[in-house]
Amino acid sequence: MKLFRERLSLAEGASWAMLNRRLADGIPFQWHHHPEYELTLTLNSRGQRFIGDHTGRYDDGDLVLIGPNLAHTWSSIEPIDPSQPHVALVMWFTQDWADRLTEGFAELAGIAGLLRRATAGLHFSPAMARQARPQIEALFAQPNIERLLSLVSVLSLLAEDAAAQPLATIVPEHSAAGPERSRMDRVLDHLHHAYASPITLADLADVAALSQSGLHRTFLRHTGQTVSQYLTRLRIGQACALLTGTEQSVTQIAGAVGYGSLANFNRQFKALKAMPPRQYRTTFSRN
Repeated sequence: MKLFRERLSLAEGASWAMLNRRLADGIPFQWHHHPEYELTLTLNSRGQRFIGDHTGRYDDGDLVLIGPNLAHTWSSIEPIDPSQPHVALVMWFTQDWADRLTEGFAELAGIAGLLRRATAGLHFSPAMARQARPQIEALFAQPNIERLLSLVSVLSLLAEDAAAQPLATIVPEHSAAGPERSRMDRVLDHLHHAYASPITLADLADVAALSQSGLHRTFLRHTGQTVSQYLTRLRIGQACALLTGTEQSVTQIAGAVGYGSLANFNRQFKALKAMPPRQYRTTFSRN
């Protein structure tokens, strides 16, 4: 489950990107992040979504807005209608794109508030998802100008959803590109690649080309957590994926995500998920 940084390109004549993703074999686990916001409507599919340290079930009509540089993926379990593909309608746009809208038009101020709420990932209420679904489906067949207006209309509508729920507790700092952002990208990439191995603050300081105290301050500023807290949440999040997506034993999973001690794994898992790993697996399967 390695993290990769996705790089998006724009179609000619467009200021934002979109993808009508249709997969007959299911949505694969592809742990990634990117500097753009992402609005995803998932159709004819049920499974798990992973956003930062959040792990949750999704079903047909699931609608989520993800903030910049927040690691995420979906992983399907089954289609609703086996004769039809899993569908993900995905829209990406940058902070600069949104700023030009919200700073230029007072009527769109609600979108700025929506994006601030989306830094941790935002799951929209079923009622709002049902209301926005036909607009989102329609915009994929529209020409560029109408499509742009439709996206703005959808975002304005979503800004009214007071019942939308934040998803992650790990929230990357909303910062522009630069040397510090580059350092943090290297550190996060290393953590997501090597989370199952012993990792020290000294190792990460070398990756970032910072002193250990400098790395500690920079990491805390960008994520709101210490390296130890982030790594624990990352490992437990990966364990959740293995508990619900594989038949591996709890002991095997503990080792696979970096815990040499089963007792320590059970203790940290319960502290974050409010139940031991076996109960989590049973509860997920039952639901």
